[in-house]
Amino acid sequence: MESAPPTSGADSLLERAFSDAVEGVDDTDAARARILDAAHEQFCRMGIQRSTMEDVARRAGVSRITVYRRFTTKDALVEQVVRREFRRYFDRFLVEIERAETAADRVVLGFVSSLRAIRANPLIGGLIATEPDFLVPTMISDDGRTLASVRQFVAGQLRREQSAGHVAPGLDTDLVAEMMVRVSASFLAIPSPLVDLDDESRLAEIARHFLVPMLNPRTPDAP
Repeated sequence: MESAPPTSGADSLLERAFSDAVEGVDDTDAARARILDAAHEQFCRMGIQRSTMEDVARRAGVSRITVYRRFTTKDALVEQVVRREFRRYFDRFLVEIERAETAADRVVLGFVSSLRAIRANPLIGGLIATEPDFLVPTMISDDGRTLASVRQFVAGQLRREQSAGHVAPGLDTDLVAEMMVRVSASFLAIPSPLVDLDDESRLAEIARHFLVPMLNPRTPDAP
């Protein structure tokens, strides 16, 4: 039986992952963490559609009942595994952008590192490449909740830059964040014949040419 994309509930998968990263949520249940580790390995090796709860239990060295006690369905297990991977990515992202010296540098680094990290992740990147019908819907087809959650995160970063005087006070942070997120999401979801996503210098060039100028809103011409 095929699993449905993990988009149920009031919050999207990425919204909860963002919250976990910002709040420092971690797994305290050792058996649960062991099952999640086993599921991650199983999904990376065999894919989600071809994996069963029995496969995960076997790899974790626990009974099937133990798995079901903590994750009532395969969908619930899959969502938690993918959510944990996104949370780990967001943890690294928040640390990585601190290395940049200017707001422009942080925009460039954020764009390049986010594409690199997501595509290189053996689970998330693998799902985008081999099972896009599973993961991509939760990124772009959940009534906009996922993009909205990422946009809120980016907008929050831009407002901090604004408060520190690093970007213009009149910057529409929500709109700029929306544009930046949609550009990144489109590259992840739809391969480009013009842009090699493995060429980080090219990605940095694109970010400086198209994204960084968004930090400096043009004032309307006087009549």
